[in-house]
Amino acid sequence: MNRAVRVVRAGLVDGLRAKHGDLVRAARRDTGMVTSEYAMGIIAAVGFAAVLYKVLTSGQVSGELQDIVGRALDVRM
Repeated sequence: MNRAVRVVRAGLVDGLRAKHGDLVRAARRDTGMVTSEYAMGIIAAVGFAAVLYKVLTSGQVSGELQDIVGRALDVRM
């Protein structure tokens, strides 16, 4: 980035901080997830894991996976 762009950009950021300092500080503090968001994320992850488990342990998929592993073990080196 050339020097002129850096100077203008720095001036804009400094001006924003001067005009809206409280908003900028508040936005900076509010960067993480709250407890309810963690809970929803965990519930979604557990739900996805349950669906994936059911799919992988179903008869057809399980048979296909066993077939793939069997063919891989029978490969001559």
